[in-house]
Amino acid sequence: MTTKQEQSTKKQVVIIGGGPAGLTAAYELITKFDVRPVVLEKLDKVGGIARTENYKNYYFDMGGHRFFTKSREVNRFWREVLGNEFLRRPRLSRIYYKNKFFYYPLKPFNALKGLGFFESVRIVLSYVWWQFFPHRQEETLEQWVTNRFGKRLFQTFFKTYTEKVWGIPCSELKAEWAAQRIKDLSLKTAMLSMFLKPKTTIKTLIEEFDYPRRGPGMMWAAVKDQVEQRGGTVELNSDVVKIYRKGTRIESVVVECNGQPQVIAGTEFISSMPITEFIKKLDPPPAPAIVEAAHKLKYRDFLTVCLIINQKELFPDNWIYIHDPAVKVGRIQNFKNWSPDMVPDFSKTSLGLEYFCNEGDELWTMPDAELIELGKREVDRIGLATYDTIEDGCVFRVPKSYPVYDADYRGYLDILKQYVDNLDNFQTIGRNGLHRYNNQDHAMLTGMLAVRNAMLGERNNLWVVNAEQEYHEEIRTGTDVELQEVTAAVKRVLAQVFSKLDPIPFGMSVGMAMGLLLFLATLTLTLKGGDVVGPRLELLAHYFPGYSVTLSGSLLGLAYGFFTGLVIGWGAAFLRNTMMFLHMAFIQRRAELNTLKDIFDYIY
Repeated sequence: MTTKQEQSTKKQVVIIGGGPAGLTAAYELITKFDVRPVVLEKLDKVGGIARTENYKNYYFDMGGHRFFTKSREVNRFWREVLGNEFLRRPRLSRIYYKNKFFYYPLKPFNALKGLGFFESVRIVLSYVWWQFFPHRQEETLEQWVTNRFGKRLFQTFFKTYTEKVWGIPCSELKAEWAAQRIKDLSLKTAMLSMFLKPKTTIKTLIEEFDYPRRGPGMMWAAVKDQVEQRGGTVELNSDVVKIYRKGTRIESVVVECNGQPQVIAGTEFISSMPITEFIKKLDPPPAPAIVEAAHKLKYRDFLTVCLIINQKELFPDNWIYIHDPAVKVGRIQNFKNWSPDMVPDFSKTSLGLEYFCNEGDELWTMPDAELIELGKREVDRIGLATYDTIEDGCVFRVPKSYPVYDADYRGYLDILKQYVDNLDNFQTIGRNGLHRYNNQDHAMLTGMLAVRNAMLGERNNLWVVNAEQEYHEEIRTGTDVELQEVTAAVKRVLAQVFSKLDPIPFGMSVGMAMGLLLFLATLTLTLKGGDVVGPRLELLAHYFPGYSVTLSGSLLGLAYGFFTGLVIGWGAAFLRNTMMFLHMAFIQRRAELNTLKDIFDYIY
């Protein structure tokens, strides 16, 4: 049996990237296997996209990172490293749309007040329409969201902000992004969360989260310290400029530090650098088709304009989504509301204005002073702070923050995936390493599983780590993964072909439509006047006690129409779902009998 000491003498692990994925891998190697890795980070601090920047003792989180996960291993890791340095924070985020603020998750009276009664009815009717006539294929984000929320709500609360983030139309953005980022959320769950506290946690609507006192960088600085204290090495300002390979094995990397190149050899290599950069830095380079695929994959970048405001309190939110196309800012973080320790002077407030852009474009290359001026003007225009109260600012740029899921990305990524999987001693991890829009905890999971693959010979498939996947302790073979993927594909097809009609939102939609119709009809006849007002409509009083064709009766008709439609809609959806269930049960039973017949034919 191989001891930990014997393993440490056999393995020299080189980790490229000091973000959550890479540092998690380093920590796991040194604490569980006594292997002292070398971590190479090209920036002057660790954390990657989850780093925390410091300006005059104001701490700025690059993006706003909530510490929430379903993984016990990740939770264990966080507590083991930081202990009691976490704060439990309530989530408060809103959407800024047409000069109004909407709570997210939605709250009924706030949403109704902001949108207005008739716009709310249009959203519900649009939802009903798309439940009956959905897109048959969900290839794009627009199709995916429209099928679940309706076209009207998509245009109101999804389109503008999403296109700000990605820089491409929603009709070109692949549906995989939405499937990961809005997991388990529908109009039904959103509406129910407005009135009831859900029994199960909806990932998108999580109401509380943990947060380190001085931002996520506090976590990764602590991991770096512990790795170094146990004998590992974390090299900052160390950019990997070349990767030498021999056949299907990586032999060494060339690191440039302060203009001085250095060759570092290893037996195992784990990388969280963008997979496109990895391919481009290989020597000798792979086949031209693979290099071309690496050039075709795209990333979206962002920069944060950090402002210091001479005001104790501005607004209560952790962050605000800016849907207004009249301003360029996409999201605004209020770091003091994440943690009071993020500001050195509690009489002041610090904001982070996130601008989504592409490396090299007009925003990215704009001088810092101009960006700060832009941020000051836009905060003033939105009404969050006045221009004169903003006393200082700085800018931080974050390249390759979001892997882009455009129309062609899947084919190019499959080419790179096949190539990387054939390398004997190399694994790619993390958001950019896998070109997958994962959260911080899932990046950490890829680091943990990569270590187990390298040290225990397991075959965990890092490419399938996503927002809701639960990982078990068994080894995953290629057959297991293929079966999981086929099963998931079958479930998706069945869900589209035999989609369930939600009784509650459908009933509410029919109710609102009927109530509005009766309200308008009564109101129109009342205003029209005459000797006998609405004799035919007055007959409804036999079924609706107290109803009359009057101004007060129109309001009573609105209520009667709503509850009648609610019952009718709920009943219709229930009957439809029941018939669909019976139909599916019949199909399943017939399939089982055919399978049984085939088995008997084979035996006899």
